[in-house]
Amino acid sequence: MEAEPVVNQAPAFDRVDAPSAALADKCVHCGFCLPSCPTYLLWGEEMDSPRGRIYLMRAGLDGRAGMSEAFVRHFDACLGCMACVTACPSGVQYGPLIERTRAQIERHYQRSAGDRILRAALFGILPHPGRLRVLLVPLALVGGAVAALGRSGLARALPGRIRSLLALAPRVSLTSLFGQLPERTPAVGPRRLRVGLLTGCVQRIVFPHVNRATVNVLAHEGCDVLAPADQGCCGALPLHAGRLDDARACARRLIAVFEAAGVERVVVNAAGCGSAMKEYGELLAEDPAWSGRARAFAARVRDVSEAIVDLGEPRAVRHPLGARVAYHDACHLAHGQGVRTAPRDLLRAIPGLELLSPAESDVCCGSAGIYNLVQPAPAAELGERKVRHLAALTPDVVATGNPGCIMQIAAAAGRAGQKWRVVHPIELIDASIRGKPARQI
Repeated sequence: MEAEPVVNQAPAFDRVDAPSAALADKCVHCGFCLPSCPTYLLWGEEMDSPRGRIYLMRAGLDGRAGMSEAFVRHFDACLGCMACVTACPSGVQYGPLIERTRAQIERHYQRSAGDRILRAALFGILPHPGRLRVLLVPLALVGGAVAALGRSGLARALPGRIRSLLALAPRVSLTSLFGQLPERTPAVGPRRLRVGLLTGCVQRIVFPHVNRATVNVLAHEGCDVLAPADQGCCGALPLHAGRLDDARACARRLIAVFEAAGVERVVVNAAGCGSAMKEYGELLAEDPAWSGRARAFAARVRDVSEAIVDLGEPRAVRHPLGARVAYHDACHLAHGQGVRTAPRDLLRAIPGLELLSPAESDVCCGSAGIYNLVQPAPAAELGERKVRHLAALTPDVVATGNPGCIMQIAAAAGRAGQKWRVVHPIELIDASIRGKPARQI
């Protein structure tokens, strides 16, 4: 594993938000991570494996590698899925390493004009629900035509990134775009807990029905649910892309909003968001005014499946829901947060539901934040791989706990001619509580 020599190049890293040499040195290059890494599974290239990337990080820290195109390409190819963290016997925390390496890239590497424009557009829109809403209004009016174009032969003549955008275009309506979630929903019956709900950026605009289902289930399980209207982006997208200052600004704002709401738990139904919010203590560790508040906030964050299980004995009756449901582990839920059993236990508790687990259930589907937009080719390969494993189970429904995964798997399934729906597990629980047939979800 030889890093390319420095030839008239500045060292790759400076000292501001640099990856930790101590964390990198915990890697003993054993190779246990290799079978878990999606890009290594695709290409079998050492430098596109976690240990290869850590070797490059160390070369950057030591001044043995410069910020070249080849150097950056290996880190751009990483999905940041954290499967290597689960596999690692040495406990290497790859998440902070890749986030801070990407922070160095964002500051020191000059991308192509097209790449800069695309990334500026993505980060100028996706973390801002108001802007995203305006952008999606035309899609609500002509969504069927856009979806048909994405599936047509004409799409093959378009650049890969444009094809990816068309393929992932969600189905939205004016009602879904402009609907409002109540700021407070009281508990049904005696109150057990006062919780805050992260409504999300993409989630509140594209999947408002997931938020409504979350509120309904929590209320029926005895929670007062507060959804502050002035909450903003949690910072997950910028954090995972190395835009750490943007992520810190988002974190400070969100902490202040939920502190003011006086909630006992902060519930999240998007795996990537929950993973980022649980990292706030580390993200703001060097900010003396916020570090303590960030740690206290992170300790109150729960994925919605964790929050419901933590409540204890279910209060709301579950009605039968006859369906074969294949569950896909969202990476930032299974690997980033270590939450695997809670969603499965909740689904198994629904009468008449048959829970299925596909091969490679916890291998990334290719969504990974903005990955399927900036790296469409490997993302599509991973999506197709995921759909093959799911289709082998002949499910009625596929369930996964992250909006990006829902869009990615649904798009890949559509290309493969699969007709099953992709939903959030909380939608199935809500349907069971309401006595709603699975086909109406």
